[in-house]
Amino acid sequence: MHAPPEGGSAPARRPLPQPSSSHDVLVVGGGVIGLVTAWRAAQRGLRTAVADPAPGGGAARVAAGMLAAVTELHYGEEALLGLNLAAARGYASFVEELEEASGQSVGFRACGTLAVALDADDRAQLRDLHGLQRGLGLESQWLTGRECRRLEPLLAPGVRGGLRVDGDHQVDPRLLASALLRAAERAGVVFHRQWAESLSVRAGRATGVRLTDGTGIHAEQTVVAGGSLSGRLAGLPAEVLPPVRPVKGQVLRLRVPKGLAPFLSRTVRAVVRGGQVYLVPRESGELVIGATSEELGWDTTVTAGGVYQLLRDAHELVPGVTELPLTETSAGLRPGSPDNAPLLGPTALPGLLLATGHHRNGVLLTPVTGDALAEALTTGELTPEARPFSPDRFAGPVNRAASTPRQRSTQ
Repeated sequence: MHAPPEGGSAPARRPLPQPSSSHDVLVVGGGVIGLVTAWRAAQRGLRTAVADPAPGGGAARVAAGMLAAVTELHYGEEALLGLNLAAARGYASFVEELEEASGQSVGFRACGTLAVALDADDRAQLRDLHGLQRGLGLESQWLTGRECRRLEPLLAPGVRGGLRVDGDHQVDPRLLASALLRAAERAGVVFHRQWAESLSVRAGRATGVRLTDGTGIHAEQTVVAGGSLSGRLAGLPAEVLPPVRPVKGQVLRLRVPKGLAPFLSRTVRAVVRGGQVYLVPRESGELVIGATSEELGWDTTVTAGGVYQLLRDAHELVPGVTELPLTETSAGLRPGSPDNAPLLGPTALPGLLLATGHHRNGVLLTPVTGDALAEALTTGELTPEARPFSPDRFAGPVNRAASTPRQRSTQ
């Protein structure tokens, strides 16, 4: 599974085949989803390996880390809501276990989220979301603009109202990835630091992969967890090809100088002229602003327009934000699926499983994905909350429709 090709380069000479190695489970992809799958599999006693040239990378490197099961709710995603809520309920215990296993912090903050609107139209949209949340029995509290500013004094005077959701928290995805990598290493996971070039299939069963250096990796079960690259692994039969696509997101990182009072006490997100923006304050003093959502294929260019849009909307929400030092701009690719929900578990090809397509919820769904894949790898069955997200739902004509996904501005 190669990275997106860059134009103008000459094709590399194919390396000579190298000796093979064998495992119970091979995970293709070393982002947070691949790492949690490998860690949980190793905990079940399975000889586990990961194929990735730079494990700990992936889309999580440019994610904000909002654990927003309630404020990320969209119409038509009630089934996904159930999975998101299951993940949110278990996140604190997952963090406790992971930090003990890795000896590292993941930056978890049980700080809550405030979603606000700046004009009458955006306020009406937020009111509709509140009605949907309440209709589904979710906990969110409507606040006036004055009540919002009482919680977050730096909000603009024009804030017209908002939703307080005390159960939507945050984690630092970069720290999460680092901790998962360390926990997996301690659990005995083997790392093959190469791209997986092609899937190996023998007698109608997936049997591992061949790496770009020619090494053959044999595995009784292979999990494709390559994020937006998951569908680019050569050798995947058409009937199990995951219908994932890259969705570009641009993110900014700013620094709140030491000695200043806390800039924000919780995650703040807003509807600004119909678009979405969020600000995520870290305990370290970092402030993350994101994120654009662009259907531009494999492009990961940070654009002046994207940076301007984020700073403009953030400034309208919290005017003081433009006085902060800008420390990083970045762009990454989320793995989108036709219904914006993940593909989890066994496929129609024996020995092949998927853990991909998490779109905007990859960090939130990390714990439940690890549990679901560990269960599938050891028993052949998914956990109850993961069963609606089997890859089987995209079998046949739906899979071919993946090239025309639903369009939506999301986080």
